[in-house]
Amino acid sequence: MLTGGNTNDCTQFTAVMEAIRVPRLGPGRPRLRPAHVLGDKGYSSRAIRTWLRRRGIAHTIPERADQKRNRTRRGSRGGRPPRFDKQRNVVEGCFNRLKQ
Repeated sequence: MLTGGNTNDCTQFTAVMEAIRVPRLGPGRPRLRPAHVLGDKGYSSRAIRTWLRRRGIAHTIPERADQKRNRTRRGSRGGRPPRFDKQRNVVEGCFNRLKQ
């Protein structure tokens, strides 16, 4: 999937996820959804998190600073923070290798 250089990657997230086929180790058709998705802060939108939850896909996506600030500003109405991956550097390193 190709987009312009000035287009955000997250705009094509659902199209890419629907096109993914996860191969099985043995015989059989590929799975249509992965068990877990890793993403960087660019994919930390409410729409993407909701899309993944509706399909039952576990995800590890760090929360952006502005989202944290808004949640803490709202206090008890701000909701719970999403779970945070302790080894976020693995995700960032993977994206770094892909971009090279």
